[in-house]
Amino acid sequence: MNLAGQRLDDQEHVGSYYAASANPPPERPALAGEFVTDICVVGAGYSGLSTALHLLERGYKVAILESAKVGWGASGRNGGQIVNGLNASLDTIQKRYGDEFAQFVGGLVTEGGKIIRECIAKYDIQCDLKEKNVFAAFTEKQMAELSAKKALWSKYGMNDHELLDKSQIAEYVKTDAYIGGMVDHSGAHMHPLNLALGEAAAIESLGATIFEKSRVMSTQQIDGGHIVRTANGTVRCKTLVFCGNAYLGDASKRLKSRVMPVSTQIMATEPLSEDVANSILPTDTCIEDVRYILDYYRLSADKRLLFGGGTVYGGTDPTDIVGKLRPNMLKIFPQLASSKIDYAWSGNFALSFSRVPQLGRLNNNTYFAHGYSGHGVTGSHLFGRILAEAIDGDLSRFDVFSSVPWIPFPGGRLLRVPYSTLGSWYYALKDKLGI
Repeated sequence: MNLAGQRLDDQEHVGSYYAASANPPPERPALAGEFVTDICVVGAGYSGLSTALHLLERGYKVAILESAKVGWGASGRNGGQIVNGLNASLDTIQKRYGDEFAQFVGGLVTEGGKIIRECIAKYDIQCDLKEKNVFAAFTEKQMAELSAKKALWSKYGMNDHELLDKSQIAEYVKTDAYIGGMVDHSGAHMHPLNLALGEAAAIESLGATIFEKSRVMSTQQIDGGHIVRTANGTVRCKTLVFCGNAYLGDASKRLKSRVMPVSTQIMATEPLSEDVANSILPTDTCIEDVRYILDYYRLSADKRLLFGGGTVYGGTDPTDIVGKLRPNMLKIFPQLASSKIDYAWSGNFALSFSRVPQLGRLNNNTYFAHGYSGHGVTGSHLFGRILAEAIDGDLSRFDVFSSVPWIPFPGGRLLRVPYSTLGSWYYALKDKLGI
C-alpha cells in the first residue's frame, strides 16, 4: 500500500492514486537566468492555470512559476468532484453581505463547472469526465436542508437539482445508510491531476512557459513592474499574480495570514470487479454527504473506490489515514470489508474565516486569489477567468468580489487552529445528535 503524507520541501507528486495513473507529463525546466514576460503567475494549480489560460487566449505573454510540479497541491490531490457553489451557502452570503451580492454570486456559481467542461472539450483533455453528483442525507433534518437549498438555488435561476427519496437515491448509491438526497445534474467528477496536466499542456500550446521546481524566494517592485526571484533565476514582468493558495508559503507574507491550511485525506481501494462496482455505485456518480465534516467518494476509471473525508486544521497529516477513513467507508459499504487499500494520501486546502474565497489586489499590478475553503475545483477556474478579465481591463466582476471585506481568524495565527477545531467539534456533535 502506498501511504503518502506531505512535506512542503518535497517537489515530486505525493504517492497518490492520481499520480500513479497520471497522463505522462513532459519534463519542465526550473527557472535559470532572467526571463521577461508580460505576466508572471505564481502557482501551477487550478487558479494559476485558469488565470494563465484565459490571459493567453486574450493575447498576453505569460510565464508560470511552480515550486514543485504542475498540480502538486490540492489541484492534483482532491476528491475530483465538480460541485457547484461556495463553501458559504447563498443564504449565509445574503445575510452577511446583502441581497445584491447574493444575487451576483447566485448568477455565477455554476460558471466554474462550465469553464472546466469548455476547457476539456476545446483542448481535448483526457481526464475521465463523468456527469452528475449526489448529496446524501442521513436524517430528516438534512433532507429539509436539501429541500431548502433546492428552493434557494431555484430562486437564483439554478434548476438542475432533483430531490431523491430513499428508493430514488438507491438508484445512485446502494446502501442503507441514507434516507434520501439530492442530485445536481450539472455536477460531475473527473481525474483532477490529469485535468491540471491537460490545462498545462494547453497553456504551453499557446506559447507560455511553465517553470517547475522554481519556488519564489522574493518579489520586488521596480519601474512600474516586478522582479520575481527564485533560487537560480529572475522573472521580470509588468503584472504579478499570486495563486499559491494553501501552499503559497513565504512568496507573499501579506497573504500568508489571510487563510489557514486544512488537510483532508483520501484513500483508494484495489480495483473492484464490475459486479462489485455496480453493486455500490450503479450509475458511476460521485457522492458526498451533507454533514459538517463530510465523507465523499466515487469510482475511478479503473473501478477503484476513492473515499475521502475528515479535516485537520493547520494542515498536518493524521498518523493513520486508512485507520481514520476505512471505518467510515465500511459504514456505507460493509461489503468492502475484504477489499485492500492500495493508496492513501493527504493534502491541504486553504480555509478563509468567512468561507468565501478572496480575490483582490495588493497594488495596481499585483493580484491574488485564494481561500476556496474546500470548494476550489470550480471556484478556482471561475476566479482565474475573473482575474484575467481584470488584468485585461474589465473590472466589473473583479471589483464586486474584491470589495468583500477580509475577516481575520479570531486570535490570529496563534489561536486560529484551536478556535477552528473547537468549532468543528461543535458542528460534528450537532450532526451526530441530528440537531
